[in-house]
Amino acid sequence: MKCLLYLCLLLADFCVTQCHHRDVCHEVNNTNLHDGTQNLLKHNCQDQGPSYADFVFKFYKQAISKEVDKNVFFSPISISTAFAMLALGAKSSTLTQIFEGLGFDSLTETRVNDIHESFHKVLAVLNCTDVNITLNIGNGLFTAIGYEPQETFLQNTKQFYDAEFFTSNFHAPTEAKTQINNYVKEKTQGKIPELIGHLDPNTILVLVNYIYFKAAWEKSFDPTHTYEDDFFVNTNTPIKVNMMQCDSDYNSYYDRDLSCEVVELPYQGTARALLILPDDGKMKQVEDALSKEAVCKWDSKLETRRAHLHLPKISISGSYDVKSLFKEMGISDVFSSNADLSGISGSRDLQVSQAIHKALLEVDETGTEAAGATAIILTKGFRPSVTIKFNRPFIMLISDKATSTTLFMGKIVDPTKK
Repeated sequence: MKCLLYLCLLLADFCVTQCHHRDVCHEVNNTNLHDGTQNLLKHNCQDQGPSYADFVFKFYKQAISKEVDKNVFFSPISISTAFAMLALGAKSSTLTQIFEGLGFDSLTETRVNDIHESFHKVLAVLNCTDVNITLNIGNGLFTAIGYEPQETFLQNTKQFYDAEFFTSNFHAPTEAKTQINNYVKEKTQGKIPELIGHLDPNTILVLVNYIYFKAAWEKSFDPTHTYEDDFFVNTNTPIKVNMMQCDSDYNSYYDRDLSCEVVELPYQGTARALLILPDDGKMKQVEDALSKEAVCKWDSKLETRRAHLHLPKISISGSYDVKSLFKEMGISDVFSSNADLSGISGSRDLQVSQAIHKALLEVDETGTEAAGATAIILTKGFRPSVTIKFNRPFIMLISDKATSTTLFMGKIVDPTKK
């Protein structure tokens, strides 16, 4: 009987609030690899053909097919990092399926190394944000007492993914579960007190990825202007929400082809949120068209406009069975008896029994004032203001501009429902 390997993916917390100062990392000048080749995780609008950016939208579309008319929120960088690290121990078709599922093709030995180098560089840059953003992403490996993975696998997970290593007594599942959940709780500052609900005594390895993000709006909302209003979950179902509002200059664009409004909301530092508000009845049309090309088009069309923005306070969460979603995306061997994870164990005796991803999104008015003007803080003019009201389901993309990497993506159907 094959031993079990648990893969736990965690988006710990995304919270718009006042940030705490932290030690500033050394500046990273660019995100290219050490030999000058392009970072393969970068969302490059000039690139044609399959890319990592496609994975973001592919996973989103798979998730919404299982969560019809429900909130969706996940971290593609968390999911992909965990599986890329697992791929260090994968071989043959198992390796190919994982990386092709993540949007990478032409898997030569050099390209596989460049993929791991790309993750290494992106993780380093993300963990080196300035004082205005708290962004921590990391990995932990919990191995059964007496079980020793292949030395090359351990070395590579440390080199590329800076993984922390622990031993666990999986024959005492409750004790092991508490150990792992306490690790996650500490890393997420208490936001996720229980990631794992069940562990099998046959488990020999648990891989955990966590990401924790806090940022302040560059243009904060005044809490005294927040009011109660209707948010239409669907055409005939209004709910009461706390609606924030701000009258200011925003980069925005109305896409007439797809019938949606696109608004960019920057955070202090290098992160930004891109909000996509479909017209009534046009959500499916917009979702069908979601792609890296669509985002590139929107970014190229954004113009500064005076807008009276209405945005609901958000408190939602999501939990995903990544195993079932990935199997429908063509990543299946790793979850079956066909799995070749011999790079971990030295033989083909492992398979992934469970892959979990949990996510939490909280958005409110609070935030510190922008320290130092940026190009998108413009002098107020006398242009007429347009009203953009997010009072119906909308899509949200949060990305890091330094690495051109999508950190989070979701659909807010009910801003109040966890």
